[in-house]
Amino acid sequence: MPSIRASAIYLIMMVALVFLQYRLWFEEGGIRDMMKLKEMLAVQTSENLELKKRNDELVYQIQHVQKSQDAAESRARSELGMIKKGETFYQVVK
Repeated sequence: MPSIRASAIYLIMMVALVFLQYRLWFEEGGIRDMMKLKEMLAVQTSENLELKKRNDELVYQIQHVQKSQDAAESRARSELGMIKKGETFYQVVK
């Protein structure tokens, strides 16, 4: 039959275990916070990847316009409606 002293030590150890498990799972900096941070990291990583693709496309477009006079002219015509001297602009209305 266990002694009172052994039972007290066992009880203290169980209380300590429950206390430490509570802190591990539920307090700030615990496992729940870690899981939230991992989820936030995944979302941010995905967003960063989309923004990087967008930036790469913009850099490509800038380099293309800088290297090619035709590209700059084409962009000015299509986006700004510019025409050269001596040209006549016709707008077709449907």
